Amino acid sequence: MLPIKVPPLGESIVEATVSRWVKKEGDVVAAGDTLVDLETDKITVEVPALKPGVLAKRMKNEGEVVHVDDVLGELDETAVGAAIGATQAAAPAANAPAPAPTPAATSAPSRAAAAPPAPSRSAPPPPAAQPETTKSSPAARRIADERGIDIAAIAGTGRGGVVSKPDVLAAPAGTERAPVAARASTATPAPPSRGGNGAAPGERETREKMSTRRKRIAENLLQSQHSTAHLTTFNEVDMSAINALREKFKEKVEKEHGVKLTFMPFFVRAACQALRQFPTVNSQVDGDSIIYKHYVNMGIAVASEQGLVVPNVKDADRKGTIELSREISEVAKRARDGKLTMDDLTGGTFTITNGGVFGSLVSTPIINYPQVGILGLHKTQDRPVAVNGQVVIRPMMYVALSYDHRIVEGQQAVLFLVRVKELIEDPAAMLIE
Repeated sequence: MLPIKVPPLGESIVEATVSRWVKKEGDVVAAGDTLVDLETDKITVEVPALKPGVLAKRMKNEGEVVHVDDVLGELDETAVGAAIGATQAAAPAANAPAPAPTPAATSAPSRAAAAPPAPSRSAPPPPAAQPETTKSSPAARRIADERGIDIAAIAGTGRGGVVSKPDVLAAPAGTERAPVAARASTATPAPPSRGGNGAAPGERETREKMSTRRKRIAENLLQSQHSTAHLTTFNEVDMSAINALREKFKEKVEKEHGVKLTFMPFFVRAACQALRQFPTVNSQVDGDSIIYKHYVNMGIAVASEQGLVVPNVKDADRKGTIELSREISEVAKRARDGKLTMDDLTGGTFTITNGGVFGSLVSTPIINYPQVGILGLHKTQDRPVAVNGQVVIRPMMYVALSYDHRIVEGQQAVLFLVRVKELIEDPAAMLIE
């Protein structure tokens, strides 16, 4: 028996939760087939079969917490030949012609011979061969189930032909599963419908166990609050100049470079330049030492179905607006599709979070420990402001900087935020820095 073990999960990750068994006991699997999905606090890990065989035993149940090198189950390498042979033998047996009538049958009583011949009826066609299991990601299977899409009819664009979530979302018309009347007649009764909060009608309370990811997010947030001298300073930014610049170039950028020009790359560039001027905000505390980072790996907080994740754009301070737009879009897409790698999630030096996409007007973001600063963006809203002695309506955004007051002085934090404000309100200044 070949043990199926929990693989290395990545830097600083020691445990995971068994999210879903993809294969059942007795299933024949090929090398590379996904056996089970594990959920960590950062990413979903698919555990593949290292060799062809039969899944003999599942030793961990869905929902159980496992650690690196724990045995999840057993794969029988020797049973695969017999299982495939039995499957192949069953097909010819099903398609074999009916035996010829025996002499005794031909000499039936005259009453039977006098009976009118039964109407000729063709034999039912043999059952269609079951298609080979389609390789697909957990997110793709979930979306396909929700939308009633036949995932086997979709061509996968992932590595090795794996069907991904974008493949399912972009599936053409005609890939929906056809309703099967026979299946409907024998199906078990559907459970009572539940509301959007997961509660059945009449239920007053429900209990759900935290996922590994949710528990780890909670622990990290508490660690940040308990381990840092948390403080937040605020300012407001006139978005008129960035709005005008974006409106002028967004169509050209999308046409020539294939990326959408959003506000985020401008804030990333402004933050990188402000971090160069105030390097303490881009540092880290290590015992009684301060580690200054002379590069910026910019973390971008992304809300995914599994919870908040903060992938980072490496060396963001060395990249232009178009390149930043492309990389931010790509890393956010990987986050929403559950395809982030450990490299995406490690090494960040500073973080930007945008609560404005959900309508937040102002908030105090929590530092992404062990970093010492996080920039919070919010909803742009038309407000009356005084400009040159005149009251005018301008698109204004509140920005917030939460920082670790152990090493970042209040003056540095305020001036950092003022510098970000100046660069956003006069984006041409970013070109000459």
